[in-house]
Amino acid sequence: MITETMITPHKKLFNIGLKELWEYRELAYFFVWRDVKVRYKQAVIGVLWAILQPFITMIIFTVFFGRLAKVPSDGIPYPIFVYVGLLLWRYFSFGLTHASGSMVANANMIQKIYFPRLVLPISSSLIGIVDFFVASIILFGLMAYYHYTPNLMGILLLPVLLFATFMASVGFGCFLAALNVKYRDVRFIVPFFIQILMYLTPVIYPVSMLGEKFRWLLMLNPMTGIIETARGTILGTKPVDWHLLSMSIVVSMILFAVGIIYFRKTERFFADVI
Repeated sequence: MITETMITPHKKLFNIGLKELWEYRELAYFFVWRDVKVRYKQAVIGVLWAILQPFITMIIFTVFFGRLAKVPSDGIPYPIFVYVGLLLWRYFSFGLTHASGSMVANANMIQKIYFPRLVLPISSSLIGIVDFFVASIILFGLMAYYHYTPNLMGILLLPVLLFATFMASVGFGCFLAALNVKYRDVRFIVPFFIQILMYLTPVIYPVSMLGEKFRWLLMLNPMTGIIETARGTILGTKPVDWHLLSMSIVVSMILFAVGIIYFRKTERFFADVI
């Protein structure tokens, strides 16, 4: 007589599996630590790459958009203006890129053992927080150079902004990760999509540059309110636009919910088609 053992996930809490994810938190930590070591192993400049990449990008944007194109920056020196936007944008794009490819990258593990598949896109997005804090060293240097003092409100709101960015990247990343399992050309679309989306996000220009007629379109982008709030509060140049920030948080929550629900509905087939 042959006995079959079926490994199934635990009952899900709010269809997200919070209890199960908590039980596998050490696995998520392992994935994060593994990927961090792999990224910087045998690297010539190591962790300095997390600083050089946004710093060089900031210089290029400052020359072409700040000096030549004369893009306005709400009275803020353009280098520090664009660098604040780049910090949060890089965290979002990093999380989205790595979360969307996390299923295919760990195909062998998915086919052999059971664990909550959500651990993969979540841990992939968490890795970017390391680069964010390392690259923030340049921001402190720029603030000292341009005589800006970190604002208390900006420091208090930073965890909220990072968490909203995390929700947006994980939610969208989970949706794309599920699609990528079945349609492998998604991996070619994601970099192009991120490049286009950056120009639809106020990274190199302020929201005030657009008229009221088109501003509502930017508000549908969750990174709009996050980046604008970070600039205004961290640098202390303007008060918090709570309406804009709340819109970004709501959109981030919607992206997170839709992405997780779609991921959960399709994850049972991952091992068969990946």
